[in-house]
Amino acid sequence: MLQDPLRVEAVMTPHVTFLVVDDHPVFRQGLVALIRSDERYEVCGEAGSAEEARARLDETVPDIALVDISLTGQSGLDLVKTLKAAHPRILILIISMHDEAVYAARALRAGARGYVMKQEAASVMLEAITTVLSGKIYVSTAMRDRLLETIYSDATRTDAPTVERLSDRELEVLEKIGQGYGAAEIARTLNLSVKTVNAYRDHIKEKLHIAHAGDLRRFAVKWVQSRDR
Repeated sequence: MLQDPLRVEAVMTPHVTFLVVDDHPVFRQGLVALIRSDERYEVCGEAGSAEEARARLDETVPDIALVDISLTGQSGLDLVKTLKAAHPRILILIISMHDEAVYAARALRAGARGYVMKQEAASVMLEAITTVLSGKIYVSTAMRDRLLETIYSDATRTDAPTVERLSDRELEVLEKIGQGYGAAEIARTLNLSVKTVNAYRDHIKEKLHIAHAGDLRRFAVKWVQSRDR
């Protein structure tokens, strides 16, 4: 009995395996369903935190990980660095609600191969996945233009105070300050000591040319509000 060659090829073709890391169960389930809508893709693990993601990797290493930035215990950017250090061949795509203008370049520097906003259509999500799996980097057209402008703009070589000068951890602390958190709350949320949080706050003030704590709070609040619009 002759077999259908297309069916044989489908059976022999290995699936692309995914790890989905997002602390919002509803969105994570929707993303898993979207991935499974393509018969070439297989979800081999889900995680709601960085700790859970590392545990899943002890069981199996996927071809690609979809990672949110806002995670409990460890930021998605730190998780990207951890994953790439332990498993350099993993492809990582960031899927986040946070503005790509602030975080996309940081994600790419951390080792991610793409960045897509959560509010994008399912077709855009799948396009981003396909692009990353093909060995290319995915960002929106607007972000691509922004990155090119950053490379060639003279403004990037000035000492003008900007959040781009902050480290990933300093940016996290600035965000928490802008959301109204005190030093003790920030320390607890980011698993840091209060002393370390205060040190980060001092570094932020220095890099942004801000002298007083009150001015820093006002700056942080305005930055968070403008970013979330």
